[in-house]
Amino acid sequence: MSKLVGTAGVSVLGDKSLEFYRDPVAFCEQRIEKHGTRIFQSRLLNKPTSFVCSVEGMKELLCEKSSVFLKDPTDVMHNMYGDNIVTANGEEACLLRLSLTNLFTGKCLASGSDLINSVSERCLKNLSATGEPVSVYPLFKRLGTELVLGLFLNVKPDETPELFQEITALCTLHWHGIISTPISVKVPLWSSGFCTALEAKDKLMDIIKDKLECERQGFVGYLRDLPLPDASCASQHLLLFISALIPKALASLLTSFTLVLSGAGKKEIRNRARADPDYLYYILLEVQRLWPPFIGGRRIANQQQPVTWVNSINVTVFLPSPRLTRARTRDPLHTSTTVTHKASLPITPQMPQPCGARGTTTSGLRASDVTD
Repeated sequence: MSKLVGTAGVSVLGDKSLEFYRDPVAFCEQRIEKHGTRIFQSRLLNKPTSFVCSVEGMKELLCEKSSVFLKDPTDVMHNMYGDNIVTANGEEACLLRLSLTNLFTGKCLASGSDLINSVSERCLKNLSATGEPVSVYPLFKRLGTELVLGLFLNVKPDETPELFQEITALCTLHWHGIISTPISVKVPLWSSGFCTALEAKDKLMDIIKDKLECERQGFVGYLRDLPLPDASCASQHLLLFISALIPKALASLLTSFTLVLSGAGKKEIRNRARADPDYLYYILLEVQRLWPPFIGGRRIANQQQPVTWVNSINVTVFLPSPRLTRARTRDPLHTSTTVTHKASLPITPQMPQPCGARGTTTSGLRASDVTD
């Protein structure tokens, strides 16, 4: 087994988490250039970590040898969301996936499609009529929030506005727990962000359990009847499904998609995307690949296996998203999903350009930029 380049340093003093979160793109690219390889080691969250920035390494981790790697049970997300499909491993994850797949077929899927159409029409119908600049990210985030609460909890802003606002506020507080220091401290007149998030989680769980007991229709009604491992499993999954994580991810993708197709010079491309569903689909795939909404994923190597880029058991493996390592999308072994379409795509598949700050990229966007 070959030794990884780079160094994991010593505990605490050698940690590179702050440097990584300040500029993750530069962090990865500087080390790729320095070491001459797309796989290297460092120390992240005070743990020795293998950074996998190559296509072959990604395939090995996520596909060929996925059983070797486990999701980290000490991860902050596990603390905030509990046991669910995202944090499960092995056979448990497979069984959960099979059970939940049944919810996306038949009547449940049909009712979901109707809701998606009605919510989208209500949220976006006036967008093309305005001549003023629109900040699309908050607009898409509102759209995502209405979708997840309507689909998964049967809560609609026009029917129960107070409950909708309460859940939205609690989901925001809960989300802050993921991006705050995982230390629960509460003193008179002040609580840490993590402590506030845990309190919001408890209130959300009370609402979810009440819905599971009372609702007979829609996703929440079907979920209750699934053969799940224990009584708390349904509520834990609903906590994940209605979280602020999904609207933020959807808003990020839709904003990137809008920016890619916006501008006076893209009118012909927009017309083709409207007329050709396959072409539109490939554009969406490229947006997901070049501007994914998440920073990456972490796994723990739990077996001694012939994985060339893991030095030992229980080492943390971090898989950065393509946005963090443009070198991976230029990897000679990489095959674009749009190989037959790249000549006419509005973006260059092998040369991704990261989006700027949310406030600057969307503030001057006019509806006519994407509707003409």
